[in-house]
Amino acid sequence: MNKDIIEGNWKELKGKVREQWGKLTDDRLDEIAGRREQLAGKIQQAYGITRDEADKKIKDFEKNLQTLI
Repeated sequence: MNKDIIEGNWKELKGKVREQWGKLTDDRLDEIAGRREQLAGKIQQAYGITRDEADKKIKDFEKNLQTLI
């Protein structure tokens, strides 16, 4: 999924992100504003995982979104 699509549709995708990563608060999601790097960093912090693991989880999430769109 293209990063521009995520940024452009962030308000719509925010609910799905919240479902996937429940530890991310609304304030954190507002800070992220669809920026993939920011999302990876917040996931990494909230879940205590490596950056590579966070990136992999985001890629998997993006693949699942493609099947929904």
